[in-house]
Amino acid sequence: MTVRKNQSALTTDEKRRFVAALMELKRSGRYDEFVTTHNDFIVSDTDNGERTGHRSPSFLPWHRRFLLEFERALQSVDASVALPYWDWTVDRSPRASLWAPDFLGGTGRERDGRVPDGPFAASAGNWTINVRVDGRTFLRRSLGSGGRQLPTAAEVESVLSMPTYDMAPWNSGSDGFRNHLEGWRGVNLHNRVHVWVGGHMATGASPNDPVFWLHHAYIDKLWAEWQRRHPGSGYLPVSGTPNVIDLNETMRPWHDTSPADLLDHTAHYTFDA
Repeated sequence: MTVRKNQSALTTDEKRRFVAALMELKRSGRYDEFVTTHNDFIVSDTDNGERTGHRSPSFLPWHRRFLLEFERALQSVDASVALPYWDWTVDRSPRASLWAPDFLGGTGRERDGRVPDGPFAASAGNWTINVRVDGRTFLRRSLGSGGRQLPTAAEVESVLSMPTYDMAPWNSGSDGFRNHLEGWRGVNLHNRVHVWVGGHMATGASPNDPVFWLHHAYIDKLWAEWQRRHPGSGYLPVSGTPNVIDLNETMRPWHDTSPADLLDHTAHYTFDA
């Protein structure tokens, strides 16, 4: 059984293996396929039309399946690798261990956002940005620029306490747990972290930055915690809802999995805590 660990608890060897598997997926071209998929859905997911990956109830199950596919790709390279998660309520600083040169590298240069250190720096020669939002081919970040702050544990708790998964109009204007976690309303959890990291993480091509996977693994963990706390409050909507994914409808691009199939993550992995 795969166990997803807090990145702060990874051993030196686990970090090395995770980075090496990422590099192999990048070298083979498989990594960029995931970036393309995410970017395509960001572009097509709007408030007033068909929406699947974002601004919609299926934000959480869609990303759960997306992460599962990516984790399986990593494990096809190295069966020992699991996706770690980044608890940004604890590791809140650009000086936190995940930004060290032996793992993800740090923030970008002030003038252009270019990450200068770590295995994904352009100078290392292994991480050319191919799915681009502009002409630049190097990984960019701007950790915490402009005085931005990551969400706090108290803010997370306020969202976990919400008893209803989602509600009409089932988009970025909705109330309920999903939309407050996604960040279009309220204290803004998921979206705020993307913006705090900046650079590629603030674009539709956000998986270009490997921290995307650690961030979303934590979002997935928060969904699992909400499910544990609210066993009587399931996924909504259940049926008959235009433009969004109902409980038993399949999701693009896979067409073989519904939200109902993904409600229990323990069939695939567990968390260390």
